[in-house]
Order: sequence, then structure tokens, then C-alpha cells
Amino acid sequence: MAHNQKLILELLKIEENNECADCGRKGVEYISYNIGIFVCNETCSQIHRSLGTHISKIKHIYLDYFEDSQICNLMNIGNRRSKLEYEKRIPACYRVPRYNDPPILLEQFIRAKYERKEFSGTVLPAYMSGKVEIFLMKKGKEDNRYFPRKFVLNEADDTLRYYVKEDRNPKAILRVSELNVVFATQFKKSLVHKNTLQISYLSPTNSTRNLFVYHEDAEIIVNFYHSIRCSKLNYLQIAFPHAHESDLVDILTRDFAKEGYLLKTGPKPEDKYRRRWFTLDNRKLMYSIDPLDSYAKGEIFIGYKMDGYSVRPGVAEHYRDEGFSFSLFTPERIYTLSATSSHERDDWMNEIQKVIERHLSPSDISLCSRLIRKRNTMNFLPGR
Repeated sequence: MAHNQKLILELLKIEENNECADCGRKGVEYISYNIGIFVCNETCSQIHRSLGTHISKIKHIYLDYFEDSQICNLMNIGNRRSKLEYEKRIPACYRVPRYNDPPILLEQFIRAKYERKEFSGTVLPAYMSGKVEIFLMKKGKEDNRYFPRKFVLNEADDTLRYYVKEDRNPKAILRVSELNVVFATQFKKSLVHKNTLQISYLSPTNSTRNLFVYHEDAEIIVNFYHSIRCSKLNYLQIAFPHAHESDLVDILTRDFAKEGYLLKTGPKPEDKYRRRWFTLDNRKLMYSIDPLDSYAKGEIFIGYKMDGYSVRPGVAEHYRDEGFSFSLFTPERIYTLSATSSHERDDWMNEIQKVIERHLSPSDISLCSRLIRKRNTMNFLPGR
């Protein structure tokens, strides 16, 4: 037993073996001895146990006894060779999750590797077919009830349609290349079904529209997520034929940098503070009354620091400080916000500062112009 334990410790000195074979987390405590890999003590070891012993046999590195044959399998395979086998055909559009990514992505990645062997076979995954028809439960626009809706993704014309009734025209037609999709459980875990996707896009009125959808089967909703990513990648490769694939993959979908409640006042110093749900989506800082609102109540474009954008602790002159306040300065106005703690305030400021430090891309400039058109239109509405 002591000899086998010593051999395991020697194997852990190999850099690849000291990182989880599935999520990349540093420091491992478990071994799947039949697969021949080292995995972490967090989510991955639990997922391996849920696969069943016919797929993955898990033991603790320091607490369990290992047979000579099990050690031999570890020595012959290990994390590096395992990846060469189980990850050899991962599509470029597939999001390979890390330890800090949504748990649903990590679980389905592990199941795809070892249970379904999606990346070691030659069969093209269904989410790469360019055409998907699926029924999802969709949240109503005006309330929190969910209804079954048919969604049809067609890569050929860059559309995602959804239907209230199958035999009628679609309720909406979205351009896949212009939408974003995230797993809503990242910041809204207690508010939504565990398999919920949030699909966001700019409506014809240049307001951000949010669709909340889910499916009871985690594999189906994750495949739908990847079908959107694959469709967007193919579109971008045609639109930008000289771009590097890795650069395009980075912009297929983007998780929200931060979400949560903040107090907001203004534009007048005497205005009351109101509690709003804020979402930082790339260069859009959106706020709404409820986290699951279909439309944002307001949207703030965050530009580059040299163009008059900054974020600072405290409040501007004549504004009331609520304790953990900070101010977002834009060329148009100052936004006064307040968090629930100094830690939370610092988190928001750090994430906003990261955006301000980045130069604008062509898509950022386009977004800015659309939000300006929306603001100008709203300002000229009667009665405003």
C-alpha cells in the first residue's frame, strides 16, 4: 500500500496530472482508476460518481487503497493521454468549460467525453447540423408563467424563429449572429429552473429583449446552446474569412460580467434611490425592476476612458451618499449608484473599469449608435 501511494505521489509531480482532467482546477484529490485520470474534489469527482461505476470508478488519492493494476493503468494513461483520446475531436464552436463556468456545462462536457464519447468518435454532433427544431418552455413576456414554444434554428438564413402556434407565422424572427445566450443560473440561481438559458438581442426599437427558456433535459438545452454557437461561428467565418478561428470563437457567446441589485438615483440630485437589478453585458450596463423582466428599463453604454467615461467611489456634488455609493461618468450624464457593501461596490467598479480600459471594436461602435438612436427616439415621444 505504501509503495502504491508513493507511485501516485510521483505521478502527481507531472504537471498535467496535478490539474483536474476535466475542469483544469489546480490540486486534485480523486482518481478515476479505470479511465486513468486525476480529478478535483469539487464538482468533477461528484459528476464522475453520478456516471456510474460502469463508466468511471472513483477513489480518493489519500484515503483509499489502490491495486497494482489500477496504478499501472494510471501510469499508462494519465491526464495528458486521456485528453488526446477523449477530446481529440472537440468542435471549434464547443465551449470547453473551466472550473468557474456554469455547472451544467461542466456536467454535460464530462458526460459527452466519457458517457457518450462525442469527441472520440466520427459521428457529427446534432448541434453542428445547421438546423434545429426544439420545444422549450418559455417565460411569458408579462408574467412568470412558462409555456411550451417551438424554436427553429436555421443556419442557412441566420435565423432563430419561435412559434406560439406551429401552424401560424412565427412570433419572432431573430438573427442568430446578433444574439447572445447565457445560462441564467450564473447570477439568478434561486429565481429560475436549473436548465434556464437567457437569450438576449436588440429588438427593432433598439431595446434589449430577454427570452428565458429551459428544457428538463440538461443535454438537450446544452446542445441547443452549442447549436447557436456553431451557427454563429459559421456565419462569422463567412463574414470575416481572414480572421483567426480562435478570435471568432472568443466572441460567440459571452457570460455577463456581473449581475445583482443596486440602488440608483438621478438624474436629479433630489430624486429618490430606487432598487434596480443591474446587468453588465460587455459594454451595456442594463437595469430593470425585476431580474426576469423581458425588457431592460434602461441601458447605459460604457465607452472608452479617453472619451469621457470613468467610474469613481462616492457621489457627485449635491447627491446623497447611501453608504457604499459610486458614480459612473459618461459624456451625457453622471449615474449615481449604491451597493450593499464595500466589497460589492468594489466588485462592480472593478468590472466596469475593465470595460472602460478596452478600446472600442466596430461592433461596440455599432451598439453605441443603436442605443443613441433609441434614446433620441424616446426623448421625442409625446408626453415625455
